[in-house]
Amino acid sequence: MALVADFVLQRLREWGVGRVYGYPGDGINGLLGAFDRAKGSPEFIQVRHEEMAAFMACAHAKFTGEVGCCTATSGPGAVHLLNGLYDAKLDHQPVVAVVGQQKRLCLGSHYQQEIALEQLFADVSEFCQMVVHPGQARHVVDRAFKTALTTRGVATIIIPEDVQEADAQPSPPKTHGSVFSSVGWSRPRVLPDPDELRKAADILNEGSKVAMLIGQGAAHAESEVVQAAELLGAGVAKALLGREVLPDDLPFVTGPIGLLGSKASDNMIQNCDTLFMIGSSFPYSEWLPDEGQARGVEIDIDGRMIGIRYPMDAHLVGDSKETLKALLPLLKRKEDRSWRQQIEKDVREWNAVCEKWSDQHFGGRINPQAVAAELSPRLPDDCILTADSGSGTNWWARHLKLRKGMQASLSGTLATMGPGTPYAIAARFAYPDRPVIAFVGDGAFQMNGMNEMITIKRYLDRLSGPAPFVFCVFNNQDLNQVTWEQRAMAGDPKFPGSQYIPDVPYAKYAELLGLKGVYCDKPKKIGAAWDEALSSDRPVVLEFKVDQEIAPIPPHIMTEQGKKAAKAAVHDPERVGIATKGVRQKLTEYAERLPGRHHGN
Repeated sequence: MALVADFVLQRLREWGVGRVYGYPGDGINGLLGAFDRAKGSPEFIQVRHEEMAAFMACAHAKFTGEVGCCTATSGPGAVHLLNGLYDAKLDHQPVVAVVGQQKRLCLGSHYQQEIALEQLFADVSEFCQMVVHPGQARHVVDRAFKTALTTRGVATIIIPEDVQEADAQPSPPKTHGSVFSSVGWSRPRVLPDPDELRKAADILNEGSKVAMLIGQGAAHAESEVVQAAELLGAGVAKALLGREVLPDDLPFVTGPIGLLGSKASDNMIQNCDTLFMIGSSFPYSEWLPDEGQARGVEIDIDGRMIGIRYPMDAHLVGDSKETLKALLPLLKRKEDRSWRQQIEKDVREWNAVCEKWSDQHFGGRINPQAVAAELSPRLPDDCILTADSGSGTNWWARHLKLRKGMQASLSGTLATMGPGTPYAIAARFAYPDRPVIAFVGDGAFQMNGMNEMITIKRYLDRLSGPAPFVFCVFNNQDLNQVTWEQRAMAGDPKFPGSQYIPDVPYAKYAELLGLKGVYCDKPKKIGAAWDEALSSDRPVVLEFKVDQEIAPIPPHIMTEQGKKAAKAAVHDPERVGIATKGVRQKLTEYAERLPGRHHGN
């Protein structure tokens, strides 16, 4: 007779789960035996740490649109899942976690590895339930998936050891208290109130300088977003989680927004009279219009999030694609295209600035901007791009130009270190024939990325192939993003005691594991290093020894941050280098905006 653990895996399979990321432990022994009996359907993927399992489940959800699934043992294994699950929660991704617990008999006795898991997972989960009876497993699993899909969030299933190993009850006895659930869910069609639609159309039609800001909520509305931008004569800025919604080769796409955004996005936002946000919860008010400057229209499927980033005049609670389809017939094409022409001019100038920035190398050291700039024209069709949190994210956002069919993601809201590598691994498992490229700082790679190279070694036969699979590591021996934040936000010089990290031969480490390692420390060899990495039939660690003194210069420097950076520079151990390089890069930007320059014509 099948056990509860076997039934749970069968139910996961019925919900479309083909792969569960996890790490073993005696709290899930029953499930591990069931995985063995399941013979790969669903498959257990052994990672090096439970946090990585949760990151991979989140990435699976992001890149496939399916529910991601992870598992961990009781006690410490369950604790380890949390950071990756919070990544899913904050980026609104459907993930189901199946977690072990000690036997029911000992609960409440302060037993080994006994943790109050329902309390532990209460905040991160939209649904959290312990299975205390075999007949309960069916509806708990079903409700977990229905909740994860409906709320685009995390659902946690806790199963004590003895319940896992009990005889299954696929159909509980028909008695008072029994519940009979089914596998199945469908995406609703969510449309806003018609009067609010007309109100939104009036506002957008009356505006003469419309700025659009899109996020991941617009992911399935590419053609509708383009139509709206064309009718309104608007430019479109993209929050980082919305990178893949529109390709960057559209002339009115201004690119990223915010601290690591583009000058074109900043100019558009600072000068608009109407802000149109679609599927984004971009939180940084300092990079949005001043209150009262612009009228606002927002589309968001979650009524809890509508109008909480900027004061909106029309609040369209609905699915982005469906709402735009209803809105488009109400919009009038703007005949005056001067606003659009200015936006496109700003985009051309910004691209020229980025190109010139990436061409500047100092003292024979590699400019990290050039690493991204050299990759951009080499990006393979249909590639999947991931990034970790760090200074490399700036170059990933600014210098990589996505084309139609490409996907890209990172930890957008939690902004945690560590997901770049597991995101890439999950993407490769989901799409073994697509190129996958990760941008990872040396700090994040030391934190956990190096360990996950062992996961790649474990599954090397499946993760190799003609499609490139590259981990680009920025080696600057500095926790660089925080170093710059110390200078600009705290007014403190770099503190080597917290910021310095040891030099590690990452490419050689890859070779030690049977992967391919490529090392580059010469500016003139960056392109050749990328060519070598992209032509490999094995996973590659591509290590660039980069200059840590290249500042991620924001689109405009806030007065207070400028003062703090100047104060920090007086005693900074790298004050000469950052001053020289920062001034030269800023002068390049000003030079591009001088009268008489006509880039891209």
